[in-house]
Amino acid sequence: MNLPNVLTLTRFFLIPLYLYVVFYYPGAAIGLIAGMAIFAFAGLTDLLDGYIARKYNMVTTWGKLMDPLADKLMLMTVLISLTIKQLIPPFIVIVVIIKEMLIIVGAAFLYKSRKVVVQANYFGKAASAAFFLAVIAVIFDLPYAAIILLAALLATLVALVQYFYIAFLKNRET
Repeated sequence: MNLPNVLTLTRFFLIPLYLYVVFYYPGAAIGLIAGMAIFAFAGLTDLLDGYIARKYNMVTTWGKLMDPLADKLMLMTVLISLTIKQLIPPFIVIVVIIKEMLIIVGAAFLYKSRKVVVQANYFGKAASAAFFLAVIAVIFDLPYAAIILLAALLATLVALVQYFYIAFLKNRET
């Protein structure tokens, strides 16, 4: 297992740690801030694994499949926890979960039927970055947090449309 894959695997292990600090850490505000630090660290590992994999030609099929899965699970965990804590409305989580499930099912179908792995692209990365900013805005109760959250939701819907365009229309077999 190479370093980028270890970084991806680390994100899977950060999910239960995030849940622990957000729900069981003494003091709700401190738990959220500690959770935000874990979320930020997960984001850093995501940036590093992609950079290292591409720069040093360490891209693997496992990494192409697991990297976005780790990102999706971390994001959904954070959004669900913020919904449970009543910091974001449930419809945001519902839309994101439906979007992520559609992408997971689409990716599984493409891999099984065509042995095609659709990698993360600019739109998906931009949507992830938008949600990262939205989570920061919500946790720190920044002005316009609701608008930033809705912009992130819009970005994730654009990423979904772009993903299906690339995966099923642009690369369809003739």
